[in-house]
Amino acid sequence: MTPEPPGYARPRQVAPIPRPVEAKIAAACPGATVAPWPGGARVHPYWGPWRSIHTGAAKSPAVRFEGSSGGAISALLIHALSTGRVDRVLHVGPDPADPTRNATVISRTAEEILARAGSRYAASSPLESIRDVLAEPGRTAFVGKPCDISALRNLAQLEPSISEKIPLMISFFCGGIPSFAGVERILAALDVKRADVTEFRFRGRGWPGNCTAVTPTGVAEMSYAESWGGHLSKEVQFRCKICPDAVGGVADIACADAWYGDDDGYPSFDEQEGRSLIICRTPAGESLLKSAVGASELDVEPLEVGEIERMQPSQARRKRVIFSRTAALPVSLQPQPKMAGLRIVEAARRASFGEAVRNFLGTLRRTLRGTRSRL
Repeated sequence: MTPEPPGYARPRQVAPIPRPVEAKIAAACPGATVAPWPGGARVHPYWGPWRSIHTGAAKSPAVRFEGSSGGAISALLIHALSTGRVDRVLHVGPDPADPTRNATVISRTAEEILARAGSRYAASSPLESIRDVLAEPGRTAFVGKPCDISALRNLAQLEPSISEKIPLMISFFCGGIPSFAGVERILAALDVKRADVTEFRFRGRGWPGNCTAVTPTGVAEMSYAESWGGHLSKEVQFRCKICPDAVGGVADIACADAWYGDDDGYPSFDEQEGRSLIICRTPAGESLLKSAVGASELDVEPLEVGEIERMQPSQARRKRVIFSRTAALPVSLQPQPKMAGLRIVEAARRASFGEAVRNFLGTLRRTLRGTRSRL
């Protein structure tokens, strides 16, 4: 995977690919085929399958502070390592050579998990070393974007041993992957040169926490509302904007910000004690959460599924308009991903007529103009 302008990760072929391997790549690729949600009695058209839903936070003040919301994912990973459920964690952290970029890392200790905690709003490819990880003895927990989990589930259909080697897959609600141009916009606004940056955090160390660039001469900061809303969200790639599963519906556990709403019902980004939304989707995920709560690693409270929309209204809106957006693709002779089993039509019925029409026409106009990245 290599960066291409304006800074998205794209595959580069380095050797001939045999037909069977090419077929496996095509079957696993989540850009072409999104893994369907498993069936069950409790499947919400926005939020996917669920066995239990909670809000909560890590009991450790340090874990809660370092994480992007309440530190739930970090606390769960630390518990999984300490109890021997897994031997390592495959995930993403800052690139030591360039802290504004991402690197695929393996953590084996609580200290390593904590050092790499926090959101990383830039291109990442956490499955690039999956073959090496699968070749190692022992079990691995994987943390990735919803599309990364989808790819792993697709591949596990072809290679069942993956489910045994990676018994725990954790994801998060995703707003889309900005290009590296998003970071460049932030650095320009902060008047910081990328070559001078020794540490870069998109958020965390508080909730939501500031975007922070550390240099030898000082620290420059920007609020989450400005960094994401004013810069990063403007650089999200087109494929993310037609994603039908931005909530990690095929993960064992998916976490998100459990934002508190303001008087108008819109999430408030004022600094406060971190709080995570935790959705257990599988028996493995539910077992891990119960064990972590029993070991006093997490404090949680149950949440009704209908309350999630108050915390994540943008994700609800995104799911409502996926049908309208993707319906415009064949009209403009663009490929349409396979998205069966993801309750897209059911979610679309909750959209207003005007919302649906605006998104259909907007997608059509932008694809015809060749400006899909600006959707």
